[in-house]
Amino acid sequence: MTQSTPGLDPEDRKIITLARSARARNGVPEGAAVRDETGRTYVAGTVALASLKLSALRTAVAMAVASGATSLEAAAVVSAGQEVSAEDRAAVADLGGADTPVLLAGPDGELVATVAAG
Repeated sequence: MTQSTPGLDPEDRKIITLARSARARNGVPEGAAVRDETGRTYVAGTVALASLKLSALRTAVAMAVASGATSLEAAAVVSAGQEVSAEDRAAVADLGGADTPVLLAGPDGELVATVAAG
């Protein structure tokens, strides 16, 4: 369970928890979750097939788009990495706009950074 981070909105805490769960459940390097304009969430892990490679965040954004989302409120990535790639931020910005917050949390669920998508 994600520990309480002071100042973190409960809905943001929820997407970090979902992303962390996806990472653990699927045994993948990253888990991600995004929240759309209606509050629906989309959760994904890293895709690493011979013919298709997608980060967890780009997969979650693709799932939101495929489900009819027209905007994103927030995104979260759980990873051992220390930054969110430019490609991942661009995918969030494409659907949510440049100001959409992208939360980066470590494997323990603790928030490492919050960056704008654009």
